[in-house]
Amino acid sequence: MTTQTHRAERAIAAPPEACFDAWTDPAALALWLPPDGLRGEVRRLEARPGGAFTIVLTHVDGAEGGGKSTADSDVVDGIFVTLDRPGTLAFESRFDSEHAEFAGLMRMTWRFEAEPGGGTRARVTAEGVPPAIPRDVHEAGIAASLANLDSYLNPTPAP
Repeated sequence: MTTQTHRAERAIAAPPEACFDAWTDPAALALWLPPDGLRGEVRRLEARPGGAFTIVLTHVDGAEGGGKSTADSDVVDGIFVTLDRPGTLAFESRFDSEHAEFAGLMRMTWRFEAEPGGGTRARVTAEGVPPAIPRDVHEAGIAASLANLDSYLNPTPAP
């Protein structure tokens, strides 16, 4: 079974520390991580090397057949490998799935690098991505999460 590597990056108008902290705060993570059409629930988050996490992403429209773990959700269990505040956060995770095409260990690395003049360049690399996960869909999902992170850290003021 051949795995894949997927990538996405974005400039974020916030310092690297804020980006890193938004990843390690369960309430914040549940708000910004899910791409459009998904709702997040952080069931466990032990933000330390060797610490475990469980994140559930559920399709908000209740669409059947869209999930890898249940008919409408993805359950991701992972272990943090690296937490080097504010620059790097890496973890290994598996989808809770009965389907072999979604099985396997995936490693995601999130890098938050200070940009000259302010802000952060956020880079995400996913290695060992199961073959059934289409590159364009996954990279678009990661890019959407990065856009959500930028919006979360830079909310638009109400008129």
